[in-house]
Amino acid sequence: MYFWYFVQILIGYNLVLPLLLYLFYLCSSESIVKNNNKAITYDYAIIVTAYKQTELLPAVIDSILKIDYKNYLVYVVADNCDISDLHFEDDRVILLRPDVILANNVKSHFHAIKNFRRNHDILTIIDSDNLVKYDYLTQLNLYFDQGYEAVQGVRKSKELLSTLAALDAARDYYYHFYDGEVLFRIGSSSTLAGSGMAFTASLYKDCLGNTVSEGAGFDKILQAQLVLRHKRIAFAKEAIVYDEKTANSEQLVNQRARWINTWFKYLGYGIKILINGITTFNRNSFIFGFILLRPPLFIFLILSVIFLIINIFIQPILAIFWLIAIGIFILSFYIALIKGQADKKIYQSLKNIPKFIFLQVISLFYARKANKKSIATTHIIK
Repeated sequence: MYFWYFVQILIGYNLVLPLLLYLFYLCSSESIVKNNNKAITYDYAIIVTAYKQTELLPAVIDSILKIDYKNYLVYVVADNCDISDLHFEDDRVILLRPDVILANNVKSHFHAIKNFRRNHDILTIIDSDNLVKYDYLTQLNLYFDQGYEAVQGVRKSKELLSTLAALDAARDYYYHFYDGEVLFRIGSSSTLAGSGMAFTASLYKDCLGNTVSEGAGFDKILQAQLVLRHKRIAFAKEAIVYDEKTANSEQLVNQRARWINTWFKYLGYGIKILINGITTFNRNSFIFGFILLRPPLFIFLILSVIFLIINIFIQPILAIFWLIAIGIFILSFYIALIKGQADKKIYQSLKNIPKFIFLQVISLFYARKANKKSIATTHIIK
């Protein structure tokens, strides 16, 4: 019986955790990073990685070349790509095609690093399906000016062309707020999102220079290495890149299967970081490790509903607590949407959440071999 209660607590706390974090956020005295007019013009290396697909590269490069910043070079790593139709006239763009297939984000990044034309201060990672807001680098500078060595920006959706894209964006609002803005404000670190992030070049090389990683999830390794070094990952809510959202069911299932795979694969980092936080009395590590142990959103939501239904029949009093906890989570989710000023289409899409969750349940069955099936999201070009 005690084990039954323990399992319920283990899952149920995830429902109320976002609201607790939000209350700490409201009470936090952590200062907001503002322009301190240092006007340091850091030398940026903008690394754009592509795997197999190049159709979206011209658009992302065009957006980068329009940013209001001068001191940067763009390194396009076209891994396993046909680059015969790719031509960039601007001499700030360096097109690289590895001689062998890398099929790995970290290897692509270090291929760019090995081909740096000069010693850059900072590198930032952009996906081939992203678009960059004109002041992206300027916004990142505000945090590097304050002494941070790792910064995560915001990945907003390009367009909400389907219900799945809107639901995918809704999920992003939740994670951007609670795993980004809130965690950073209360003294921990923002989680990393795979792109739209920047690091001092020396720190990135130090963290991943001797790392061997296969498949997806390099951002999980990187954020663990940073926090174990007691580095805080800043969250730059105005450093915006626009991201291509999932367009159809097959794409969503393949993408989520990889993400679920990486959560299970790197779950041990959460335990290691949590223990590090406890033994070193480090708030950043303690909170961050605690967050990494949280299951994917759809898993604890499904389990919560199952526990609610079971308790209706065996312990109605506990069912009431589950109902309250689920209500608290729904409130927390809406807070994230309100704080992010979500589009009306996103609110309208929420009625399709059961379908969205069902597709992720399907992805759970593909998770074990997800990285063998596909290492990158294939985008449908219209």
